[in-house]
Amino acid sequence: MKILIKISLALMVASFAGQFAQAQTAAEIIEKAEDNVRGEQAYGEMKMTIVRPKWTRAITMKSWSMGSDYSLIVVTAPARDQGTAFLKRENEIWNWQPSIDRSIKMPPSMMMQSWMGSDFTNDDLVRQSSLVTDFTHKLLIKEEIEGRMCHVIEMIPKPDAAVVWGKVIMWIDEVDYLELKIEFYDEDDYLVNTMYGKNIMTLGGRSIPARLELIPADKPGQMTIIEQIAIDFDIDINERFFSVQNLKRVK
Repeated sequence: MKILIKISLALMVASFAGQFAQAQTAAEIIEKAEDNVRGEQAYGEMKMTIVRPKWTRAITMKSWSMGSDYSLIVVTAPARDQGTAFLKRENEIWNWQPSIDRSIKMPPSMMMQSWMGSDFTNDDLVRQSSLVTDFTHKLLIKEEIEGRMCHVIEMIPKPDAAVVWGKVIMWIDEVDYLELKIEFYDEDDYLVNTMYGKNIMTLGGRSIPARLELIPADKPGQMTIIEQIAIDFDIDINERFFSVQNLKRVK
């Protein structure tokens, strides 16, 4: 009887340990995937194309980032939007509007609003929420996407996290930690958007999806494409660069 009890306890401990290890593994996968595309410091140039059933619109941008707390994006074209800039500084989000010569601090209520008329939200572009710290992670299954075996990870926002989604599911390549597919769900568990990472190439010395396609679930013929033109992970910037005063100076 004592032997049976010991065996049962050992199995229970092993079961709990396995579940804990799996949760840790899921979190580590997310962190590696985020680090791969973000880096400690980075500069990038990109083109965003907004596709609608009857028209398309292209916007080019430059971006700077430092870790997950600091990022700055400035629009370089078209002319009517040139100079418009967005800043994330820790928990604050700022928008510079050249047309009114004014910086505006964006409240949390604006995080779900469309960014520059695209299918991306303000939260998507400056990512006020953190996929690593604001969610609990669960490793579901493995699934193949375009010849790459992926970890499928479910992420549920923590109760006190400032997160706009009810659930996020990510497909991350198990070899290079590439984010190849992401599904975004609302609080009622309805699929809102699906994002695909495509055109994998080496930029800035790293293998990353150079093309992102965001497709709304309930809007046929509508999508937004972001193409990474250039990226540099070896730049020298500090916190002073990410200031409200610098918003109107960057070009």
